Amino acid sequence: MKKLDLRVKRTNKYIIEAFIRLVEEKGFEQVTVQNIADEAMINRATFYAHYKDKQDLYEKIFDLAVESFTAILDFEDFVQGNRIKIRKIEAAMTELFLHIQNNRSFYLTIMDASAIEIIRKKLGLILTERYQEIFSTLRITEGDIEVPLDFIIDYMTSIFVGTLHWWLTAETTMTPDHLAKLVIKLVANGHLTVLGIEIEE
Repeated sequence: MKKLDLRVKRTNKYIIEAFIRLVEEKGFEQVTVQNIADEAMINRATFYAHYKDKQDLYEKIFDLAVESFTAILDFEDFVQGNRIKIRKIEAAMTELFLHIQNNRSFYLTIMDASAIEIIRKKLGLILTERYQEIFSTLRITEGDIEVPLDFIIDYMTSIFVGTLHWWLTAETTMTPDHLAKLVIKLVANGHLTVLGIEIEE
């Protein structure tokens, strides 16, 4: 059973790697299931044992990417009351950016315009669910108008996803740790303090 599981995992890895190479080379629309099977050195029946079609494969890859993006939010000791531990977030973000850099082709495959919007919304939902308690204690006003929570979260996730897309697609030598420091500096020194969140170095 263990050998079978390993074989299934290995075949799945070959399929994903083949798909990413082909999308880079030809574009998503031009890639066929037969192309993927040939590139992965399997037959079509084996492909269909794993996925319904190439769209199903794309969606599974997309889900893997979202899991990586949201892993940074899994740490329970980032927030204490209305205090955020910036150094811990920076370390986790550096780790995330390093993972993305090491799998750049993988992420470029899924980072089209529609995917970016979906990722942004999913991150927003996770932020809302996991940090509802801290956000609910904040009452942010601009003049006489109270700023809605969903606006704040939408704004923050847009900054993160937009920065990530720029880093992936631009010709830049910026390292993962430098990018993490820059994002943290921009967000912590401006947006978070405006929201009434205390920053712990």
